[in-house]
Formats: sequence, structure tokens, C-alpha cells
Amino acid sequence: MNTHISPTPAADDIHARAVPLLQVKGLSKAFTLHLREGMRLPVVEGVSFEVRAGTCVALGGPSGAGKSSILKMVFGNYRTDAGAILIADGAEQVDVARAAPRRVLRLRRDRIGYVSQFLRVIPRVSTLDVVAEPLRAEGVEADAALARARTLLARLNLPERLWGLPPATFSGGEQQRVNIARGFIGAQGLLLLDEPTASLDAANRAVVIELIREKKAEGVGMLGIFHDGEVREAVADLVVDVSGFSAAH
Repeated sequence: MNTHISPTPAADDIHARAVPLLQVKGLSKAFTLHLREGMRLPVVEGVSFEVRAGTCVALGGPSGAGKSSILKMVFGNYRTDAGAILIADGAEQVDVARAAPRRVLRLRRDRIGYVSQFLRVIPRVSTLDVVAEPLRAEGVEADAALARARTLLARLNLPERLWGLPPATFSGGEQQRVNIARGFIGAQGLLLLDEPTASLDAANRAVVIELIREKKAEGVGMLGIFHDGEVREAVADLVVDVSGFSAAH
């Protein structure tokens, strides 16, 4: 069933030109072990794929194949040894692998959302403010941003008594729901998902599947790691087997 929902501003201009939101071309990465006399540990080599608006691409393969490293390179947390990571930014395509740090930060604010496995927040900041912050950074007024945060937290079944508390002391599943709400609240056209359902029960996994499908309907493109096979089957349009890009000899 096709449901029409107006695309987010970040995805609208991309739809018009049918340009991929993300193009990964010939990406390679190895880690240098400085405590082992500079020994190099190869991770991936020649990684190439693309993510288009309204689709979800899953990175598949066994543990240690390099899935998380690819996701972190796309977000600009890891440097690359070779290749290009092109993010559509209006009429421009920005190579994350070569962009200046300030340019990467601007892409994260405007174009790339991220749902990590682990919550990293400023101590003593309330859960509502943590979730609303990405919208505030986009210029949305405080009342509207907080209202959207409340809606997402309610959908994810986080008890209202926790909303005014800092999430640092929450359980793993509660922190993950805060991460999901924070990642899904913005209007970025590309969303990176690092095992978004790893610590969730069946009811909340179903909510995350709904949220992903809604984002796809809005024209958002997603790149994710899903160790839960049922979730991956429910949301992924394409699975890229990362083991095919193994750099190990």
C-alpha cells in the first residue's frame, strides 16, 4: 500500500533530481595498532553502494566484518584510507572523507541523523531536552520541539515520570528509546541506524519498525545495521553483504 506523506525539507530537493542521498565509492579502512609496532589491521576494501530517498539499506555480514566501521566512516567519526563518501547537500555533493570538520558538523545538523547503540549526553540535562535538542538546533521553537519530543517518547512507551530526569541512569532499553526518539525527531534526509532495536522488547521493536516505515514514506533514506533478522526483513529494501568487501588476507 502506498501512503503519500509530504517529504521532509531535507529530502524534497533530492527527490526532484533523483540523486542518491549517499554514494559510497571504493571505501577502504585499516586500523594502525600503535602498541604493536604500527601493525596494520585491515578492515574493509573497495566498499561501494548507494542509498536513495525513501529506501533503507542494511549492512549485513558476520560480527567483525566492518559494518560498524562503515557506518562510522559515513558519519565522519572514522577516517578513511581510500574512497569517497558523497552526501547530497542541496545541489552539492560533499565528500565526508575529505570535508573539513566544520563542514561535517553542518552535515550532521542538516543532512545526517544518527541513532547509536550508546547514549552520550551532557549530565543533568532532562530526557525531554535531550530528545528535543536536534530540533532546537534546526531553529524550531522550544514549545514545538518539546511537543514533538513528548509524542515520540510516548510512542516508544517511555514512562512519563522519566521525561524530566537525566537519562544517564536509565536502563539500557530506556536509554535506547531516548536515542531513537532523538535520532528520529529531526528532518535530516539521511538517517544512520546502529542496531536500533538491540535492547528493546517486542512491542517497542514494532514501534521502531513503524517509525522507519514512516521515515521512508517521507522520502528519508536510511543505512542501518540490524542483527535482528525479523526487523531487517521488515524494513530493508536492500542488504549489502559487507563480508564481500573483506580486506583480510
